[in-house]
Amino acid sequence: MVETKDNIVVKLSAPGVKPEDIDISAAGDALTIKGELKSEEQFAEGSYIRKERRFGSFQRTFSLPAGVASDKAKAEFENGVLTLTLPKAETAKPKSIKVTMKK
Repeated sequence: MVETKDNIVVKLSAPGVKPEDIDISAAGDALTIKGELKSEEQFAEGSYIRKERRFGSFQRTFSLPAGVASDKAKAEFENGVLTLTLPKAETAKPKSIKVTMKK
């Protein structure tokens, strides 16, 4: 998880998991990512058959360091890596206050 000036970026490895089998939810200062791996392969080689099955699920909950605008979040999945970009809420962004000289 990386915090920049405007965003919180989360990268998560999920090899073999399909994007439609990933569920992401943000509530308050918590981000939850759930996923499920379902895979079955069958190979016919010569006079025997080999069959492999891989199943499993995961769930990870993160505490977010700042409020986020979850309705503007963006999730991308490429080569088994999920990249989630969460824009910070306007109230969570630092504000600059200019000091003026009193006359």
